Formats: sequence, structure tokens, C-alpha cells
Amino acid sequence: MNLRTHYPYSLLRKGIINSYPSLQKNMRCDVAIIGAGITGALIAWHLNRAGIDTAVFDKRHAGMGSTAASTGMLQYEIDTPLHKLIGKVGYKNAVKSYLLCRQSVFDLEAICKKLKTETTFRKRNSFQYASYKKDVPGLKKEYELRKEIGIPVNWMDEKHIQSEFGFNKSAGLYSEDAGEADAYTLTHALLNDIKKRTPVFDHTEIVAIRHHKRTVELLTAGNKRITARKLIIACGYESQRYLSQKVENFLSTYAIVSEPDPNKKWYKECLIWETATPYLYMRTTLDNRIIVGGMDDEFSDTSKREKALPSKSKLLERSFHKLFPSIPFTTDFQWAGTFASTKDGLPYIGSVPRHPDTYFALGFGGNGITFSVIAAQIIRDTLSGTKNNDSGIFSFNR
Repeated sequence: MNLRTHYPYSLLRKGIINSYPSLQKNMRCDVAIIGAGITGALIAWHLNRAGIDTAVFDKRHAGMGSTAASTGMLQYEIDTPLHKLIGKVGYKNAVKSYLLCRQSVFDLEAICKKLKTETTFRKRNSFQYASYKKDVPGLKKEYELRKEIGIPVNWMDEKHIQSEFGFNKSAGLYSEDAGEADAYTLTHALLNDIKKRTPVFDHTEIVAIRHHKRTVELLTAGNKRITARKLIIACGYESQRYLSQKVENFLSTYAIVSEPDPNKKWYKECLIWETATPYLYMRTTLDNRIIVGGMDDEFSDTSKREKALPSKSKLLERSFHKLFPSIPFTTDFQWAGTFASTKDGLPYIGSVPRHPDTYFALGFGGNGITFSVIAAQIIRDTLSGTKNNDSGIFSFNR
């Protein structure tokens, strides 16, 4: 599957940070991870610190799939609003999902402080505005629910928004519990941190999986065999090929990055997004640029996505100028990528009876990185024999 167009900003800015050899001989390990993107890297990092013998395999270079196309917004808000998620999964599970996502932002901050190389992580505030007046009651419900469960959030009315941001919207929610990180850079920082004990193999495509009584055998395109006690599938939107049941719908999303300008800032440089579906979102970068994304399409066809990119980029520019007419924005980079949604907006983490000794870490939607932190913790606990009370929330049989 072609997960993105050719020129995502992170990849062009950083280039190939590191590369790893392909697998040249048969090998054994306790745990094999398919996927060396941000999800696989976070899982490998957690397993490494738990002392579990692990190896990571990717058919590309590490981080070169969807990870390179990530816009790096770290939010606890799931694509499904809390008041709607309660109707889908119940009050207890919905609330816990939001609390876990919020905690994962802090957990990721703590992880980044332990890493020796650059991660670009920054703690950020976030602002979600009501796209239309009809969205205000739902946003008010969100405000009240989040306050009720202990998530600090502030209500901003039209006058307050105009005063701080300079644009006219009826209402919005302002939160301090968000962050940003370059997913591609972070992936390599995680893998670099564990490379002495956890081998990583690029250009090692897994073409067959065979389940035996106590082991899982993987066959590579280069006709090498990997024998593992447990298998973790963390190859993002390509994981469906290894799964016997369909759990997601594929879509396309688009993003642009402006030319650098130190004056391109707004109120506290917070992450900005809206209530509409699909939603517009934006953030500033460490090198004084602005990333704007959205304009999603309900298809993942590569040729259609490539054809749509120029017009989508123009629409994203216009949408930004509509909010901030006084901030100049000239697109420097543009790209598109595949992403997926689930029936309730939550990830799928855990095992499936048809795939023994196998665990899936499928974090979809706008919370891919925060979901990956949760997945890494759940899988680490499972393989370490520690009970994780939250694993059922994200199970395949929910």
C-alpha cells in the first residue's frame, strides 16, 4: 500500500536519520515486531526497558511509512467527542479512554526526557472552536463532561476568542494538556536508544506468518525465517493484511507547510482545530513554519489522492487565510497520506483468537501517537505477566 505522497515535510527536513541492515540469516527472538514506525518504535522501547528480547522488522526504512507523513499533533481528544463516545462504549470506558489519552501526552513527555537524541517534543496548549453556531451546544456538553471528570479545560466565548485569536467564532474549548512532536524524528530517537539490545531490520518484508504450538514463524521476502515466541503487528494502516476481520475504513488526508517566518504566530502558539467533520487543524513548528491539515476524502486510492493534492492545498491555504487574514501564508511543502477511522474512534489493541500468540497495535484517526503510547503500555504489561485493567476498552471484541 502507498501510504503517502512523496514529499512529507518531516522526511525532506530530516532526510534519512538512520538506516538498518536487512535480515541476512534466520534468527530467533522472544518477540518479533512487524513495523518500525512510531507505533513499533514505542512498543520496542517499552519492551526493551522491561528486559524482553525483541527484534523489529520493516519492509521500508524505519519511519518511512505513515510516520513520515504525521503532522505531530498530540491531543487527548479522540476524533469521537466524549459525549458521543459515551453513547457508543458507555460512560466508564469513554471517560477512561479520554483520561488515558491525556495521560499519554504526559507519558510521552517523560519518555522524551529520557532519550539522548532530538525528539522535537514540546508541551502545548490546544484550542478547539465551534465551526458553526449549531456546534455550540455539543461543545458545551464537552466542556461540562471534561470538567466533571477532572480534565482542566476553559470555556471561551465569542468576545474572548476575538480578543485572543483575532477571528470570529461563537465558542471554543481551551486546554493546556496537549503537545507536539515530529513522529519521524521521535521514531529514530526511540530506536537509537534501544539499538544495543533490540536489533532493527530495514527492507525485511514479512510475506508469510505460520502459527505453531508455542511459536510463530515469519517468512521474509528474502526467504529468511524468524522464529518468535510472540508476534506484535504494528505496521499501521497496512496491518489489515495480517488480520482476518475488517476493523477500519481508509481515508485520505492532506497537509501543507508554510515558508518560515518568525512572526507567524498566534495566541500562545497553541494547537488549533475545529468541531466540523472532517476538521481543519494547524500548529506552528520549531523552525517558524505553520502546518495546516485536513480536507479529508473518503477514499485511499493513490492516483485520486495525488490528483487531488494541488486543489486540496489551495483549499487549506484559503481556510487558513479565512481565520488569519493578517498572517501571510505561502505553501512551501504539500503532501497527502492514508489514515483510517474505526466505528467508535478508539484503537484496537490486543489479540484475536484466530491469530494465536499475536498482538495487534492499531491506533487510527487523529490520535495515532497517543494511542501508540497506550498500546505499548498494554502490550508490555501483557507480555510481562502484569494485569492491565484498561486493556478491555480497546479489545477486538468490545
